Amino acid sequence: MFLGTHTPRLDEKGRLFLPAKYREELAHGLVLTKGQERCIYVFPESEFGRITEVLRTAPVTAKAVRDYSRVFFASASDEIPDRQGRITIPPALREYAALQRDCVVIGANTRLEIWDAEAWAAYLDRQEDAFSEASEEVLPGLL
Repeated sequence: MFLGTHTPRLDEKGRLFLPAKYREELAHGLVLTKGQERCIYVFPESEFGRITEVLRTAPVTAKAVRDYSRVFFASASDEIPDRQGRITIPPALREYAALQRDCVVIGANTRLEIWDAEAWAAYLDRQEDAFSEASEEVLPGLL
Protein backbone atom coordinates (compact mmCIF):
# COMPACT_ATOMS: atom_id res chain seq x y z
CA MET A 1 0.00 0.00 0.00
CA PHE A 2 1.35 3.41 -0.99
CA LEU A 3 0.70 6.34 1.36
CA GLY A 4 1.84 9.88 1.93
CA THR A 5 3.04 12.91 0.05
CA HIS A 6 6.64 13.39 -1.05
CA THR A 7 8.29 16.31 -2.84
CA PRO A 8 11.22 15.21 -5.01
CA ARG A 9 12.72 17.32 -7.76
CA LEU A 10 13.09 16.35 -11.38
CA ASP A 11 16.69 16.70 -12.57
CA GLU A 12 17.84 18.03 -15.95
CA LYS A 13 17.89 14.47 -17.37
CA GLY A 14 14.25 13.81 -16.43
CA ARG A 15 15.11 11.64 -13.42
CA LEU A 16 13.22 11.58 -10.16
CA PHE A 17 14.07 10.01 -6.81
CA LEU A 18 11.43 7.55 -5.66
CA PRO A 19 10.39 7.96 -2.02
CA ALA A 20 12.91 5.99 0.05
CA LYS A 21 10.26 3.93 1.83
CA TYR A 22 9.09 2.44 -1.51
CA ARG A 23 12.42 1.85 -3.24
CA GLU A 24 12.79 -1.75 -2.13
CA GLU A 25 9.28 -2.67 -3.30
CA LEU A 26 9.90 -1.05 -6.70
CA ALA A 27 13.56 -2.03 -7.10
CA HIS A 28 12.89 -4.89 -9.51
CA GLY A 29 10.72 -2.86 -11.84
CA LEU A 30 7.71 -0.65 -12.22
CA VAL A 31 5.49 0.70 -14.95
CA LEU A 32 4.80 4.38 -15.61
CA THR A 33 1.77 5.42 -17.64
CA LYS A 34 -0.65 8.28 -18.14
CA GLY A 35 -3.09 8.77 -15.30
CA GLN A 36 -6.28 10.74 -14.91
CA GLU A 37 -6.13 14.49 -14.25
CA ARG A 38 -2.79 14.68 -16.08
CA CYS A 39 -0.65 12.89 -13.53
CA ILE A 40 1.61 9.86 -14.07
CA TYR A 41 0.67 6.55 -12.52
CA VAL A 42 3.49 4.42 -11.09
CA PHE A 43 2.57 0.76 -10.68
CA PRO A 44 4.64 -2.06 -9.24
CA GLU A 45 4.98 -4.68 -11.98
CA SER A 46 2.62 -7.05 -10.14
CA GLU A 47 -0.17 -4.47 -9.91
CA PHE A 48 0.25 -3.52 -13.57
CA GLY A 49 -0.07 -7.22 -14.38
CA ARG A 50 -3.31 -7.43 -12.40
CA ILE A 51 -4.76 -4.45 -14.27
CA THR A 52 -3.66 -5.99 -17.56
CA GLU A 53 -5.60 -9.15 -16.73
CA VAL A 54 -8.73 -7.16 -15.88
CA LEU A 55 -8.52 -5.23 -19.15
CA ARG A 56 -7.82 -8.44 -21.04
CA THR A 57 -11.18 -9.82 -19.93
CA ALA A 58 -13.08 -6.61 -20.76
CA PRO A 59 -15.10 -6.77 -23.98
CA VAL A 60 -13.06 -5.53 -26.93
CA THR A 61 -16.37 -4.62 -28.56
CA ALA A 62 -16.82 -1.81 -26.01
CA LYS A 63 -15.42 1.40 -27.52
CA ALA A 64 -14.61 2.90 -24.09
CA VAL A 65 -12.50 -0.17 -23.24
CA ARG A 66 -10.61 0.05 -26.54
CA ASP A 67 -10.02 3.78 -26.17
CA TYR A 68 -8.81 3.53 -22.58
CA SER A 69 -6.61 0.49 -23.26
CA ARG A 70 -4.94 2.13 -26.26
CA VAL A 71 -3.90 5.24 -24.35
CA PHE A 72 -3.07 3.35 -21.15
CA PHE A 73 -0.78 0.76 -22.80
CA ALA A 74 0.65 2.95 -25.57
CA SER A 75 1.90 5.46 -23.01
CA ALA A 76 3.26 2.81 -20.62
CA SER A 77 6.98 2.54 -19.96
CA ASP A 78 8.62 -0.17 -17.88
CA GLU A 79 11.47 1.15 -15.77
CA ILE A 80 14.00 -0.17 -13.29
CA PRO A 81 15.25 2.32 -10.70
CA ASP A 82 18.99 2.97 -10.67
CA ARG A 83 21.16 2.23 -7.61
CA GLN A 84 20.25 5.58 -6.10
CA GLY A 85 16.51 4.96 -6.42
CA ARG A 86 15.94 7.24 -9.40
CA ILE A 87 13.71 6.57 -12.36
CA THR A 88 13.81 8.32 -15.72
CA ILE A 89 10.45 9.67 -16.77
CA PRO A 90 10.11 9.50 -20.57
CA PRO A 91 9.73 12.89 -22.29
CA ALA A 92 6.19 12.15 -23.51
CA LEU A 93 5.01 11.44 -19.97
CA ARG A 94 6.81 14.51 -18.59
CA GLU A 95 5.01 16.59 -21.22
CA TYR A 96 1.62 14.95 -20.54
CA ALA A 97 1.85 15.76 -16.82
CA ALA A 98 3.51 19.16 -17.45
CA LEU A 99 6.28 18.21 -15.04
CA GLN A 100 8.66 20.98 -14.12
CA ARG A 101 11.47 20.80 -11.57
CA ASP A 102 9.26 20.65 -8.47
CA CYS A 103 7.14 17.51 -8.31
CA VAL A 104 4.87 15.78 -5.84
CA VAL A 105 4.68 12.01 -5.48
CA ILE A 106 1.57 10.83 -3.68
CA GLY A 107 0.63 7.43 -2.39
CA ALA A 108 -2.68 6.32 -3.91
CA ASN A 109 -3.23 2.87 -2.37
CA THR A 110 -1.98 0.41 -5.04
CA ARG A 111 0.02 2.97 -7.00
CA LEU A 112 2.03 6.14 -6.71
CA GLU A 113 1.13 9.24 -8.69
CA ILE A 114 3.60 11.85 -9.93
CA TRP A 115 2.27 15.39 -10.26
CA ASP A 116 3.71 18.76 -11.13
CA ALA A 117 3.80 20.58 -7.77
CA GLU A 118 1.62 23.49 -8.92
CA ALA A 119 -0.91 21.16 -10.57
CA TRP A 120 -1.14 19.06 -7.39
CA ALA A 121 -1.66 22.15 -5.21
CA ALA A 122 -4.44 23.38 -7.52
CA TYR A 123 -6.09 19.94 -7.62
CA LEU A 124 -5.91 19.54 -3.84
CA ASP A 125 -7.34 23.03 -3.34
CA ARG A 126 -10.34 22.14 -5.55
CA GLN A 127 -10.92 18.74 -3.92
CA GLU A 128 -10.41 19.24 -0.20
CA ASP A 129 -13.80 20.84 0.45
CA ALA A 130 -15.58 18.06 -1.45
CA PHE A 131 -13.55 15.49 0.50
CA SER A 132 -14.44 16.98 3.86
CA GLU A 133 -18.10 17.03 2.91
CA ALA A 134 -18.24 13.52 1.42
CA SER A 135 -21.32 11.76 2.67
CA GLU A 136 -22.51 8.22 3.07
CA GLU A 137 -24.06 8.37 -0.40
CA VAL A 138 -20.67 8.98 -1.99
CA LEU A 139 -18.80 6.24 -0.12
CA PRO A 140 -21.44 3.88 1.27
CA GLY A 141 -20.28 1.81 4.20
CA LEU A 142 -16.66 2.98 4.02
CA LEU A 143 -16.36 4.74 7.37
